[in-house]
Amino acid sequence: MTVIRRSARRRAAAAGGLAAVTALLAGCSGAGVFTDGGDSAVTVAMVSNSQMTDAVGLAPEFERANPGVKLKFITLSENEARAKITASVSTGGGEFDVVMISNYETRMWAQNGWLTDLSTLMDRDPSYDPGDFIPTLREALSYQNRMYSVPFYGESSFLMYNKQMFAQAGITLPAEPTWPEVADAARKLHSRDVAGICLRGKPGWGEVLAPLNTVINAYGGRWFDEQWNPQFDSPQMRDAVTFYVDTVRNYGEAGAASTGFQECGNLLAQGQAAMWYDSTAAVSSLESPETSKIAGQVGYLPAPKMAKSGNGWLYTWSLGIPAKSTRAGDAWKFVSWMTSKQYIAGVADKLGPSRVPPGSRLSTYELPAYKELSSTFAKQTLDSMLAADQSRPTLDPVPYTGIQFLAIPEFQDLGTRVSQQISAAIAGQISVDDALAQSQKYAEVVGKSYRDSQDRTGAAR
Repeated sequence: MTVIRRSARRRAAAAGGLAAVTALLAGCSGAGVFTDGGDSAVTVAMVSNSQMTDAVGLAPEFERANPGVKLKFITLSENEARAKITASVSTGGGEFDVVMISNYETRMWAQNGWLTDLSTLMDRDPSYDPGDFIPTLREALSYQNRMYSVPFYGESSFLMYNKQMFAQAGITLPAEPTWPEVADAARKLHSRDVAGICLRGKPGWGEVLAPLNTVINAYGGRWFDEQWNPQFDSPQMRDAVTFYVDTVRNYGEAGAASTGFQECGNLLAQGQAAMWYDSTAAVSSLESPETSKIAGQVGYLPAPKMAKSGNGWLYTWSLGIPAKSTRAGDAWKFVSWMTSKQYIAGVADKLGPSRVPPGSRLSTYELPAYKELSSTFAKQTLDSMLAADQSRPTLDPVPYTGIQFLAIPEFQDLGTRVSQQISAAIAGQISVDDALAQSQKYAEVVGKSYRDSQDRTGAAR
């Protein structure tokens, strides 16, 4: 697998552009939730999801156990956090000592020298046990066999279905279904009141493209070939996108072009959808009687296969320490606390097993309380995560890594543009062929920049 190599000129251009973003974001520095530990505090920038909010609530325990170490939290929505953290770290702003990032950023940022090598710090703490991390996550957060961020929680993707609806209709699916088999079940279960299947259609590289890219991979498609030539005009790509668009238009939820993770989750939980293909993290709400009418009646199957199997995606919210932090030692004390076995066990004990951050450590699934809670979905979750290899996402070789995303800096813009075309096709505003033709043009701009870079590198040699 070819490792992405960006020229110094491209890195400088990216950093320069992000410097402008930093200036723009300075005006929203008051956004989010702040827990002020003073000017000498370790400053932690995090996404304001529920598990992260729990960590903020438990932080006084960390401070009591580490006298002299104070914390300051900045919690923001996902889009705000990603933009502000990227702007700060890429330009060496130094505002943050701990940042919440993902497997999309980690390798690129490590390669650019923006993150602290955490393996060096782990080696000094034999109780931390990085070998307990789910192996595919450990690999995804490593660069040159060194970890540069550590997982707080992780996820893959699988097919979730209403077992009562299937039983009443006399429908079964094999243990490893294909996408046409799933579509046939959706056709049979679809009605005026119930969507046969819910699939994301909302624009965004982290919205519709997350499930769609795994379908493309399953069909043997890819965004670029090994020479960075766009492949949106390939038969595999056309078959995959046509299937996805037709399935959601014919058997999916109403208003699919504006439906995302939360909307699909609500539909399945309230008995208004028969199936949903999405993140393994959805189990926390689907299996809670407080939020789901079908708790205890949800079935789980692996991401459907075609030419390629093992198509579940891989994603993790992880913690890293910017290279410019002047408090790396104290920052690591906090990072190692929040991502430790002891923290996970403490959450299960103090807040309940449903609040445990899932999918980071193998030992989580052996905790008695969580083992009981996760009995219906633990095996499928772990199997999906262990099968997800972001270094080999496609049937044929590609020059990028990533399963539901491409781990290149241009993907945030390119993916957003492509997602808008797909969403428009789902809405019936344009044809699939038109969406793919326009996406091919967008991808050609990015592909050409990499081909030109390879030509210059070859000429220099």
